[in-house]
Amino acid sequence: MKNANKKYNIVTFGCQMNKADSERMAGVLEKMGFEAESDPNLADLVLYNTCTIRDNAEQKVYSYLGRQAKRKHKQPDLTLVVAGCVAQQEGEQLLRRVPELDLVMGPQHANRLEDLLQQVFDGSQVVATEPIHIIEDITKPRRDSSVTAWVNIIYGCNERCSYCVVPNVRGVEQSRTPEAIKAEMTELGRQGYKEITLLGQNIDAYGRDLPGSTPEGRHKHTLTDLLYYVHDIPGIDRLRFSTSHPRYFTERLIKACKELPNVCEHFHIPFQSGDNEILKAMKRGYTHEKYRRIIETIREYMPDASITADAIAGFPGETEEQFEHTLQLIEDMGFDLVNTAAYSPRPATPAALWDNQLSESIKSDRLQRLNRLVTVTAEARSRRYLGREVEVLVEAQNIKDPTQVLGRTRSNRLTFFPGKIEELIGKTVKVKITEIRAFSITGELQK
Repeated sequence: MKNANKKYNIVTFGCQMNKADSERMAGVLEKMGFEAESDPNLADLVLYNTCTIRDNAEQKVYSYLGRQAKRKHKQPDLTLVVAGCVAQQEGEQLLRRVPELDLVMGPQHANRLEDLLQQVFDGSQVVATEPIHIIEDITKPRRDSSVTAWVNIIYGCNERCSYCVVPNVRGVEQSRTPEAIKAEMTELGRQGYKEITLLGQNIDAYGRDLPGSTPEGRHKHTLTDLLYYVHDIPGIDRLRFSTSHPRYFTERLIKACKELPNVCEHFHIPFQSGDNEILKAMKRGYTHEKYRRIIETIREYMPDASITADAIAGFPGETEEQFEHTLQLIEDMGFDLVNTAAYSPRPATPAALWDNQLSESIKSDRLQRLNRLVTVTAEARSRRYLGREVEVLVEAQNIKDPTQVLGRTRSNRLTFFPGKIEELIGKTVKVKITEIRAFSITGELQK
């Protein structure tokens, strides 16, 4: 093979979509003859798959890049690639800032990596950030796990939240066909994967861009329809999906999750703020009352379901009272986990240009208060597991304690218990919970 004995290293920043893209790009590189290398300083090709949701993630990329750019002066054959959202956002600016780069490519171009690298190996410095129709995913990803797998079902986002850079960097919504998704999942089931997470930046928008509607006038390709179509693939015991948008979340979807035995009782539905004025400024398209009704409906159908979410502290113009509405929502809803962040102005987003930005000290204070409350509510939710027997799908060894393995409950709670990974990996076992923490639980294997 042309690239035999050459090694690659991929560093992934950001969301699950980026992790899935990295696995696909690793698959392309291995098809080209490269081997994986965990130390970037020993790799012949270093690829940074970047995230621009927060400024600190972006700055970290530049810091890593600087080190490799210096290395390239001593090793001119080193190939440096920046992929993902920072690449899409910055484009040729990145080359001006880091001229040692060989390839800058946006997330829509992940499946074109081989063609783009060929241009690099032929002597070109390449920027691929133009909008394209995403090529159907025929790549065999190099999966990081042998038990769980991501499957992208929709790329891009058509929402225009005033703080969010995703539509600018990931492009318009493009849904994969149900047949292509089912074929990929069937192959994963054949290979022994037990759990699949269906991925989309706004997963409830799945199918809006596909042709067709039912005689009743309803669009025939929705996330709910897809779940009914793929829920019983041989070998796949668990099915999850992420990330949901409250504007499109339906009772029909909740009913499907209750009816279909392989769909896990876990919903990730970001709310971002508990205040209607802030939600309006964010252009989220719903009220906190609507959000509460969604959670209440889920709990009517599935009282034990796990609910996780995202929240932003210190959005421009947010008053102390408005922030307290967010705290109140968290207290009332009792989330299993909330991913939190202080507002970070992003390029080419409306909110970044407003003159009512809050100080870093206010944002930091609110984030700390948010995190304290999230830990308290998560621990309260963990208490329901104490003394209970739960089903855990074993995924890996606990690297901090090699006598333990780790896995997740159907409700996505990280679970540790003593056991040998070589005997248990990929198995679903019963574990009696003996110890609880805010974000994980520990137990004993039941015979």
